[in-house]
Amino acid sequence: MHSLLTVIDIILELYMWCIIIAAIMSWLSIGGVLNTSNRFVYMVSDFLYRITEPALRQLRRFIPAVGGIDLSSVALILLIYLVRSLLREYGGALV
Repeated sequence: MHSLLTVIDIILELYMWCIIIAAIMSWLSIGGVLNTSNRFVYMVSDFLYRITEPALRQLRRFIPAVGGIDLSSVALILLIYLVRSLLREYGGALV
């Protein structure tokens, strides 16, 4: 059981980093720093969008943009931290 909880924790951490990288890439592409016509950049950006957008879309229904700033990424990262903390706290009791 401990191994399964460790794998879930690692997957959540990787997903959190994907959210962070996707947000940074979107800021850089909006600012014109990142060239999305580059095939590799486009593939990475598209991959990150496809894996993060379903969860972010669900949160955007409840969290409106404040001053044009989308806070759904921050909310999802905080939610992932909460789940990881609960896994560590109560997962040790299951072993």
